[in-house]
Amino acid sequence: MQYGEVNERVVELLLQVVEEVYTDQETRSAYASDETGFYFPPDVVVKPRSKQEILEIVRIASEFKIPITPRGGGTGLSGGALPIYGGILLSTEKLNSILDIDTVSGLVITEPAVVTQVLQEEVAKLGLYYPPDPASRGSCFIGGNISEDSAGPHAFKYGTTRAYVLNLEVVTPTGETFWTGSNTTKNTTGYNLTQALVGSEGTLAIITKATLKLIAHPEDSLLLVLPFDSIEKATIAVGKIMQTGIMPAAIEFMERDALNAAKAYLQEISVSLPDATAMLWVELDGFTDTLFSQAEKISNLLSKDVYGDILFAHSNADKERLWQLRRVIGLAVKNISPYVDADTIVPRRNLPELLRRVKQLEKVYGLKTICYGHAGDGNIHVNILKGNLDDQQWKVKLENMLDDITRACVELGGTLAGEHGTGLVHKSRLPLAVPKTEIVIMKQIKRVWDPLDILNPGKIFPE
Repeated sequence: MQYGEVNERVVELLLQVVEEVYTDQETRSAYASDETGFYFPPDVVVKPRSKQEILEIVRIASEFKIPITPRGGGTGLSGGALPIYGGILLSTEKLNSILDIDTVSGLVITEPAVVTQVLQEEVAKLGLYYPPDPASRGSCFIGGNISEDSAGPHAFKYGTTRAYVLNLEVVTPTGETFWTGSNTTKNTTGYNLTQALVGSEGTLAIITKATLKLIAHPEDSLLLVLPFDSIEKATIAVGKIMQTGIMPAAIEFMERDALNAAKAYLQEISVSLPDATAMLWVELDGFTDTLFSQAEKISNLLSKDVYGDILFAHSNADKERLWQLRRVIGLAVKNISPYVDADTIVPRRNLPELLRRVKQLEKVYGLKTICYGHAGDGNIHVNILKGNLDDQQWKVKLENMLDDITRACVELGGTLAGEHGTGLVHKSRLPLAVPKTEIVIMKQIKRVWDPLDILNPGKIFPE
């Protein structure tokens, strides 16, 4: 693809419509990478403060056929916001206001750069709950969550970001702006363009506002820590819990190396945990008077399967310490070695077989894996570590192992990615998981929205 150049004339035009335009090396470098560690510097960074400014930026990009890459908090793990062709990096960070919280209708209208945890805490003050909670919720933006259909531990019970997006105000690559739906919980008027944009990884339009659904905040929660002497026993226990008829808010899986990494990373947090091969953290939420009876039922069911004592965390301080450990695992692994996350997902009954195959592939390729994630919905993060390999060895072994892991997921009824998106990192494997006809239709949709292919090009689809 031949794109136009960001020359002096383009920069001059950008400066006429937006105050913050940066071409210096330091700023360009700051926006050249994300959590993947890959590095692609843009030619120019712009920080608009309004929809109108974004419209004008897009029109300039369209006139000169310059690629434009939207970016939120930069916490992505699939390279979805990397400007791989240079061009314009459009940071949404200045659009960071919560515009309205409607307690009667149960919705919030927000700009895209509001940090997810900030939004959750603001609505919680009014007794409301926004459940999607990716591990990076303290730094990721709502707009990025929508673009990736982010999830997190509580997606098991409450659903992913998709379940909470009612309406989006967007700017298209052709220089148009509109709301995609309505601020109502029901809407069967025409095609659902809102849901078409959720998970589209910033390739179809730029989000400038979002209307999100809220629900009542749970009264209380209780966290169970269940240790096991094998990965297989831990993953089999997930199905047993579901057969009780109890619906936990979250069921998280961690192998020993994941927890050890987190404890080493957060040395200031003192948590006494059994030295088990694997653990499940089961969170129950709802009314206080029902939580302990549910916990007792699960404990009795799994009493012969666990390795050691089942721990209960009910105080806010105890729960927060445990969740902090869980949320920093990705950062803790990165502190050990560069890694790539195979965002595996299969039906949860096939989790034992998936992890068995992953550990076999670990031996075949000589690449260490650290596994953890959302066992309740079959979404396990397989972190593949580079270790001491040189770049060429790492690249070859990694790509082959990722291919084999994807094939295993598909054979077991799953797909390529659970919650991190396809982006740049996994686009070569899309044909392993998605039929050719479906890919053709996806590309046709992309051309309708973005006929010049200037919005976040080079993502999702293989070259």
